[in-house]
Amino acid sequence: MPTAVVLVDDDDLFRESLGRNLSDAGYAVRDFARGAAALDHLLAEPEPAALVILDWRMPEMNGIEVLKRIRGANIDVPAIFLTALTDQIYEEAALATGAVDFVEKSRSFTILEKRIGLILEGTKARGAANCNEAETLELGALALNFRTSRALWRERPVELTLTEFKIVRQLAEKAGADVPYREIYDLVHGAGFLAGAGPEGYRANVRTFVKRIRQKFRDADPAFDMIGNYAGFGYRWKAGDDA
Repeated sequence: MPTAVVLVDDDDLFRESLGRNLSDAGYAVRDFARGAAALDHLLAEPEPAALVILDWRMPEMNGIEVLKRIRGANIDVPAIFLTALTDQIYEEAALATGAVDFVEKSRSFTILEKRIGLILEGTKARGAANCNEAETLELGALALNFRTSRALWRERPVELTLTEFKIVRQLAEKAGADVPYREIYDLVHGAGFLAGAGPEGYRANVRTFVKRIRQKFRDADPAFDMIGNYAGFGYRWKAGDDA
C-alpha cells in the first residue's frame, strides 16, 4: 500500500505540481488548500498519514497553528515545513512547535524526496525498535531524545533539523572516536551519493552541516567546543580527556 502523505498549501499551482511529483514517486497524496480542512481529515482518519507537508503562510489558519492543533490532538505524525520563508527564526519556530524538518521551496524535488525518505526511514526504525531500547542518550551536558529528535545542551534546547540531529547522534554515540567525512555524508544522503566538485566534494557538504550544528550549540552556550575536527578525516564528539 502506498505511503500516505498529507500536503497543505494554498498555492494551487504549487500544490498541484508537488502533489504530482509525490504521486509519481509512489506516495498516496491527499492535498488541501486550507489548514482547517487538512486538520479535519487528520482527526477523522483512523489510520494517520505517514507524513504532513505544511506551508507556513496560509489564510485563516497558518501552518504553525495547524501543527499546534495536530500536536494538541496527540497525533504523532512527522511534519515538514516547505516554505518560501528562509529566516532562521521561522525554522526555529517550526522545530520548537514539533516539526522534524524545514525545507525551502526553492530546493529541488530531489532534495525534498531525500529528506522525506530519511524521515520515514527513521519513523519505521523507531516503530520496529525493541520496546526496551533506550529512547534517550545523556552524555555530559548533552541530552538527546530519539523519539522526538530533540537535543538539549546544559538543559537548554538546541533547535536541530532532523538531519542535524542524526549527525549529532552519530557523533555522540561514537564519542571519543573519529567519524569519517564519508560516514557522516552517507548518513545524510545515503551511501554512494555524490555532491560538490570532484570526488572529495562531499567533505565541503559535511563541513557546512557541522559548522551550522556548532553555531546552534554556541547559541545555547557560547563556550561550546565539543565537536573536534581531525583534519582530512572527519569529526569527533569529545569525551573524557578530549573534552
